Amino acid sequence: MTSQTNPVARHEAPYPSNARYDAVVFDLLTALIDSWSIWNSVAGSKEDGLKWRKEYLKLTYGAGKYRPYEDIVAEAAVNAGFPSSYAENLAARWGRLMPWPEVKNVLRQLAPATKLAVVTNCSIELGRKAALQTFDGFDVIVTAEEAGFYKPCREPYAMALDQLGSSPDRTLFVAGSASDVPGASALGMPVYWHNRINLPSINEVSPTFLERSLDRLVDIVLDTNRGVAASQGE
Repeated sequence: MTSQTNPVARHEAPYPSNARYDAVVFDLLTALIDSWSIWNSVAGSKEDGLKWRKEYLKLTYGAGKYRPYEDIVAEAAVNAGFPSSYAENLAARWGRLMPWPEVKNVLRQLAPATKLAVVTNCSIELGRKAALQTFDGFDVIVTAEEAGFYKPCREPYAMALDQLGSSPDRTLFVAGSASDVPGASALGMPVYWHNRINLPSINEVSPTFLERSLDRLVDIVLDTNRGVAASQGE
């Protein structure tokens, strides 16, 4: 299965004049989905889930070329002091993944105005399953498996831009994890960092917008003056 734009494009008419961006690209498993809860459930506690997840993020963002997602998840569990079987348990609960509370409403408001995509550090099977559980109207779904590399390597972001047909400066990337901020910025994409759980920054690269939810995203994309002023006012 490959990631393709929809056979019949949703955006045949010109974009509305108040849309600042031609496309919005989302990180999936942190920016749109509360995947933390599933990891915590498998690990048995929030503390152990966070320990496992941090090890996974370290391995994933340092992986470079793609290797099986499930192998990285299992390796992270072992490195964190847990059984490798945690990876199988996580995959078995994948259907329980839930988006953050505001996500469906935000995507419904953005969909008529701009192209929407996800770029996720995941396998094709699990990435597409999670994306379609969240929203069935994405124009593009790109996984690390298809791109051949994990974020923050440039290849996954570049594949999404190519399939969307949008330029980096007209494509807003919505990050969930800290590494996506420099990763997307390196291609010239403005970044909205949805830092829901207050993760620390990893370097000096700053996002264009820094928020604890997606509540201001619609205003920023569709009503530039009000959205930018609100985001910069804090």
